[in-house]
Amino acid sequence: MTVRPVTPVGILAAKLESLVSQVEKIDNLDRAFKAQLQQAYELANGLDPYLNLCTTPESPALAALVKRTQSEDWSKRFSDGETVRQLEQEMLSGHVEGQMLKFLVHLTKAQRVLEIGMFTGYSALAMAEALPVDGVVVACEVDAYVAEFAQKCFDESTAGHKISVKVAPALETMKQLAQHGEVFDLVFIDADKAGYTDYLDLLLTTGLLAPNGLICADNTLMQGQPYVSGTATENGVAIAKFNQALVDDPRVEQVLVPLRDGLTLIRRV
Repeated sequence: MTVRPVTPVGILAAKLESLVSQVEKIDNLDRAFKAQLQQAYELANGLDPYLNLCTTPESPALAALVKRTQSEDWSKRFSDGETVRQLEQEMLSGHVEGQMLKFLVHLTKAQRVLEIGMFTGYSALAMAEALPVDGVVVACEVDAYVAEFAQKCFDESTAGHKISVKVAPALETMKQLAQHGEVFDLVFIDADKAGYTDYLDLLLTTGLLAPNGLICADNTLMQGQPYVSGTATENGVAIAKFNQALVDDPRVEQVLVPLRDGLTLIRRV
């Protein structure tokens, strides 16, 4: 199954590939221009594969989860009413981002992780692999079908027992966790984009986030929509508003890392 480009670099590479193909058919076009366009395409197209090559390989359990996710017909699951929203394999965090999250768990010495939006569990399992034996990932997922799908993958892994899946709207789960005095060292936000601002506010106004806790927000480049001209999707508009809200919020400081579709690291000031 062909994976469509869903990151700024991937989309750029696809557009450059199309342009290279078109100019190759023009005989009287300047050869130096063709060469520069080819180089631009190679720079964009080769970046992600090179990042994968130079990053520690994923575990066999993570590789198996990817294979299982890619073999699933998600459009059929949605049309049959098994999933509550349209899902696609491109929603996987993936190898390099998974390793980045594992690194952040190690660096922060996190013992408790909250994941807001799980899909088939790649990022949850990646972070669980980096946690100590008594560590825990609490994963919020609104879709019962993917929660069951992910649990089967967790059950076949050595770190899956550290993951507790809560099937409900994330805000409901988060409020319940806060009422029970739960505290998390690291929080990964990767759910509905329109909800990002509410998730952040709840984390900052309750005791959910540890005093020196780290928040990671995924998809904060949203295929380049927040900064390119043209009509943005609802997700693109939501992410642009979230990014600006972070810039304007005196309670936090943040850095937007251009990894995959954008990963913003956030801490309290």
